[in-house]
Amino acid sequence: MSILSYYNIAFKGLSQGKHIFDYEADKKFFAEFEGGIVDEGKVSVRVTLEKQSSLMIFWFEVQGTVQVQCDRCLEMYNQPIKSKDRIFVKFGEKEFVEGDDVIWVSTNDYQLNVAQLIYEFIGLAIPIKKIHPEDENGNSTCDPEMIGKLEKYIVREGNENPSVWNDLKRLLDNE
Repeated sequence: MSILSYYNIAFKGLSQGKHIFDYEADKKFFAEFEGGIVDEGKVSVRVTLEKQSSLMIFWFEVQGTVQVQCDRCLEMYNQPIKSKDRIFVKFGEKEFVEGDDVIWVSTNDYQLNVAQLIYEFIGLAIPIKKIHPEDENGNSTCDPEMIGKLEKYIVREGNENPSVWNDLKRLLDNE
């Protein structure tokens, strides 16, 4: 049995109203999603299901840390994440296009696996720009060796090397 079956929510026998489900996403969870942005982390997820007669509303509260690669120095670090998201689940025999926040399930279905949704909401909670946080003095905590290498190649305004531009022009002229 797959670890992801733990994330099944059997909604068929639930009464109308709100129901709360708590989950943990850890290394075993992330291992089920190969090639993604996250391989390790410890994230708490609270799923609140509001069951109504014609639809269900799922709220996902995600909070924890995930290990990501720094965009500046390429070292791994723990990135805190926190988000709240909502999905509507509607019942029907055929799927209609209504937007990114609506899922259609068959009237014969009795459960919904929320593992993929949890993984996607964790991914969406990660900032676009992933950089080590600064220390208490406002200094970067990135790998100093890599920062030194980057500083060597940074071109500052007014300090451009004209020979580089001439070499590039020569390459374009040879086309």
